[in-house]
Amino acid sequence: MSHVFYRHTKADYPIAVKGDGVFIVDREGDRYLDASGGAAVSCLGHSDPDVIAAIKTQVDNLSFAHTGFFTSAPAEELADLLIGLAPDGLDKVYFVSGGSEAMEAALKLARQYHLENGQPERNRFIARRQSYHGNTLGALAVGGNALRRRPFEPLLSDVTHISPCYAYRGRRDDESPEQYGLRVADELETAIQDLGPDTVCAFIAEPVVGATLGAVPAVPGYFKRIRDICDRHGILLILDEVMCGMGRTGTLFACEQDGVSPDILITAKGLGAGYQPIGAMLVSRRIFEAVRDGSGFFQHGHTYMGHPTACAAALAVQKAIQGRGLLEQVRIRGNQLEEALTERLGNHRHVGDLRGRGLFRGIEIVHDRTEKSSFDPSHGLAGRIKTEALKRRMICYPMSGTIDGKQGDHVLLAPPFIVGENDVHEIVDRVAGAIDAAIDQVTP
Repeated sequence: MSHVFYRHTKADYPIAVKGDGVFIVDREGDRYLDASGGAAVSCLGHSDPDVIAAIKTQVDNLSFAHTGFFTSAPAEELADLLIGLAPDGLDKVYFVSGGSEAMEAALKLARQYHLENGQPERNRFIARRQSYHGNTLGALAVGGNALRRRPFEPLLSDVTHISPCYAYRGRRDDESPEQYGLRVADELETAIQDLGPDTVCAFIAEPVVGATLGAVPAVPGYFKRIRDICDRHGILLILDEVMCGMGRTGTLFACEQDGVSPDILITAKGLGAGYQPIGAMLVSRRIFEAVRDGSGFFQHGHTYMGHPTACAAALAVQKAIQGRGLLEQVRIRGNQLEEALTERLGNHRHVGDLRGRGLFRGIEIVHDRTEKSSFDPSHGLAGRIKTEALKRRMICYPMSGTIDGKQGDHVLLAPPFIVGENDVHEIVDRVAGAIDAAIDQVTP
């Protein structure tokens, strides 16, 4: 009997022993096609020699140095690389060990920024329903994943949530996509007025919503209106690119495609591609200067922040993405994946929506296409799809509660950037087979 505390206590997991490009190999020799990069993490696949060499070299020289005493060459070089490519205004990088830590840092820095500016009354956050920002208590509070929030509600701080930009279910027949986007963006203005403009600290959103909604991008104009509302009220804009960033949507930063720059941007997952645990908070110059010229010290920190080995791994990953032209690869393979999904599932009676950008794609499962009705949650359809995918030796990311935390199911696909055209078609064949097999189990 294993002494490991698994995510699911009744699960019987295969033991992974080897990575081979887009495959993970278990102890029995079975090869699993990683069609979701784990959780949109493994953007370079599982056996990149350059990243492995960079980790080994760094460990040979220096494995760890506490940031209370030292900086390190990999951290300095990685920060320079990221800021050189980042949206306008972002100027400093704060390295942590993952996405939830990055969100916690962003929330605390946003609060401290207003304290430094003599506005202690700004202590309220606004976010969106059906979002996900991490599993620590602060990140869970601003997140809108009802299923994950529910057991811990008594422990969560009070956060206001507005509608997501979810055109498939939210746009009226008499609205253009742009009109719909402006309408739901203006919910932020209403929420600010209800709370009191001088009490709001920041607004948090994912440019492309990941796990909770399944690769839902904003409609054109939405984030520009959000940016304008935040600016008019002195509210910080925090963009969560933990899942959708670092090239996943075809540009290094997902918000590039929306034409906006945030005050704080967080990233993780594809930053280190799973080779080491790492996340980052990118911060605007004015926020950094407020702290530097004020108290001079950010009241936050973790033991493993700025970890030299993690930074060395992430630096090698980002050099690979830039040096091998992988952003263009994401766009090409993303288009192929979209076309293959449309051909295979576009007219499927139980597929309501195909969406996403680049190699970040969502499939929303419905009971009835015309009514957009969902399957009864008691069927556990998302779990059945995951099981059927594993039977087909494929890893994908199905999730339930798409509509409101209870109703709805979707499948998220986020294969490595190195995926080949044949792999794309194999992914579509296997995910379609898994969906059909799972639905057959719950329909007469």
